[in-house]
Amino acid sequence: MPEPNGTAKPAGEVAPRVYRWTMHDDRIDSQSDSYAVVDDGQIVLIDPLPMGMQDLAKLGTVHSIVLTASCHERSAWRYRRQFKVPVHAPAGAVDFEADPDFWYDQGDHLAGNLIAIHSPGPTEAYYSFYLERDGGVVFCGDLLTNYVDGRLAFVPDEYQDDPGRIRESVRHLLSLQFQALCPNHGNPITSGAKDAIREALKRDADQRKT
Repeated sequence: MPEPNGTAKPAGEVAPRVYRWTMHDDRIDSQSDSYAVVDDGQIVLIDPLPMGMQDLAKLGTVHSIVLTASCHERSAWRYRRQFKVPVHAPAGAVDFEADPDFWYDQGDHLAGNLIAIHSPGPTEAYYSFYLERDGGVVFCGDLLTNYVDGRLAFVPDEYQDDPGRIRESVRHLLSLQFQALCPNHGNPITSGAKDAIREALKRDADQRKT
């Protein structure tokens, strides 16, 4: 899928040295979000959207790019050329527009102190990223959305390979220690994220009973 048109706006610090960008994504006619983790002046871009270079330069030097899935290439290949940095992608993922530089797997430690968490459901080769520091942050990709503040929701089943496994992947996230949750579509939850996930699972289970 090509990059979205336009430029994402910086949306502040989600957690210490974790930054967010947001935009209306014309490809899906909805909100898309991306994140950057900064460690000692080195920036790791997560599923990067097109960003203003001045805003990015204020944070440091781009070190690498990590992708949660092949559907989140976005601006990764342009930034690889521009910054001459590697792209890390999940092992087993297919249909990339270009070849990633490195493949990662479950439990691998990536740049920025990110840990890869296998989160199948949207596709088989789908991952979340876990950052342990500062109370814990989870970058959950498309596992959950937050278009209505604090009310997490699942993407409709027709857009997922295996909706049941998505619920399993979300429940697995609850075994991690974290306060903040960063979805790729919708606003991050900066505290009490695990309670919000439990509420989303309960709402979803109740809806599926009807």
